[in-house]
Amino acid sequence: MRRLCLSLLLICAATSSQAQQAPVREHLAPAGWEDSYHGLHYSPVVRIGDRVIISGIPAAEGDTEEAKIRWAFEQMKAHLATVGATMADVVELQSFHVARDHDEFRRRIEPVLKVHREFFKDHYPAWTAVGTTALYSKDAPMEIRAEAIIGSGAKAKADIPVPTAP
Repeated sequence: MRRLCLSLLLICAATSSQAQQAPVREHLAPAGWEDSYHGLHYSPVVRIGDRVIISGIPAAEGDTEEAKIRWAFEQMKAHLATVGATMADVVELQSFHVARDHDEFRRRIEPVLKVHREFFKDHYPAWTAVGTTALYSKDAPMEIRAEAIIGSGAKAKADIPVPTAP
């Protein structure tokens, strides 16, 4: 009887593991970003189940630093749209800012904070901002990457009290 139970348990475990297959990994690129995949050999967007990873987008187009940053955020929005995600679904950002020192870093992040507030009105993503001496895209003041969970923005909630002034 013990052997029969053990055999049945092993059969159930094997059947269960076969049913739980790994999610499909999709590689995508919004219009105009196809050469990133074919020429530079990186994926602008990778989707694994409901998880979405957006590769670094340089702030490369525009007449001013703020315009370049806004363009990068607009591109992030377009990248997310390729998988049906929105900015509300973004759960994490990483940004890289060209700066020689801490003072320049703080100066250069000001327009990023302004644009960030335009795109993330509430339920803000986790965010790490890093200073660096150079980026792949010449003359880009910053680059931003993101992770999102499709649909997570629809039910986002925060119970974080507003701090009181001392």
